[in-house]
Amino acid sequence: MSQPGEPQDPAQSASTGVGEAAPDVPDAPDPPQAGDLDAPAVPFIGRRGHRRRGVESIFIRFVATGGVIGIGVAAAAIMGTQDVAAWIIGLVVSVLSVVLAAILWSSRTL
Repeated sequence: MSQPGEPQDPAQSASTGVGEAAPDVPDAPDPPQAGDLDAPAVPFIGRRGHRRRGVESIFIRFVATGGVIGIGVAAAAIMGTQDVAAWIIGLVVSVLSVVLAAILWSSRTL
């Protein structure tokens, strides 16, 4: 029996021709039945036992809103270096900010 890193013997690895008997290959295992399956996976990190306090939730939302502003500033800086018209920069940054803020503030986990 060869190890995974060793080259195989060409006589053993050659495929069978037409009319030749196939070498003894073990059959694939049967698919698992419903009774054989494990219980649902348990999350590695358990669920939070309590909801966030109002102060914590508001603080996190304001920090995330600062991230939205940072993304808008980065987009404007990149577009500004590419000689894009100012009205297009303003339009893109404002639409980007509105979309990201809508996603952020509609989140139920924050």
